[in-house]
Amino acid sequence: MSTAIPRLTDYYRRHGFAVTVRRAAVAVKRALFSGRSVLFYCDLATLASPSGNLPSFMKVERKGSSSELSPEDLDALTSFWNPRLAQRYIKERFGKGASLWLIKSESGLVGYGWSLPGTTIEPHYFPLGPQDVHLFDFHVFPQYRGQGMNPLLVSHILSRVATEAAGRAFIEAGEWNLAQLSSLSKTPFRFLGKARKLTIFGHAVVFWADNEIKPQGTKVPVRDIDNHANGH
Repeated sequence: MSTAIPRLTDYYRRHGFAVTVRRAAVAVKRALFSGRSVLFYCDLATLASPSGNLPSFMKVERKGSSSELSPEDLDALTSFWNPRLAQRYIKERFGKGASLWLIKSESGLVGYGWSLPGTTIEPHYFPLGPQDVHLFDFHVFPQYRGQGMNPLLVSHILSRVATEAAGRAFIEAGEWNLAQLSSLSKTPFRFLGKARKLTIFGHAVVFWADNEIKPQGTKVPVRDIDNHANGH
């Protein structure tokens, strides 16, 4: 709630009452009826390096701190929603060791995504190992959507982190987010399962969808999945 209210206020200032009401209604509907996430994994050791190739007119930059961001990039990252909250999130994520990946074309910043080794920013669906990597919070700016930029960035990041970690990469998307699910199907990520998560006092309570989890061959022991499903 501490972040939702400022974000809603900022959205209202930018888009007006009618658009804000429609947006809020969609958010409530998703929270109540489409709260499950679809989880994916990728075995980093099996990746072939060509999966990260970029067209000659594209480039990806990796940033490890706020000081590495140019004023132009920082403005692009924060100006489309609440700048104060956005800068706070960026600082917190860098402080926890996350990397920010910027994909750019000749016309400017196209989109971005984050990666974090060995852990997650928020309580996750299951613990990650020290050689695992979590990918999260990907965004492509509206004028570049529908051009395959997100799978291009995701695949590039996977090929880069595969040289640093020998475990698995994990990512998730809302079950309602058909565009993101379609995008991830074009990357080396593979389906792991569907689950709903509640965070209570900093601890995740996870409910796996029946017959939707595929733990075989993953680093998520069946007993851990069962414990999470039972709310432990």
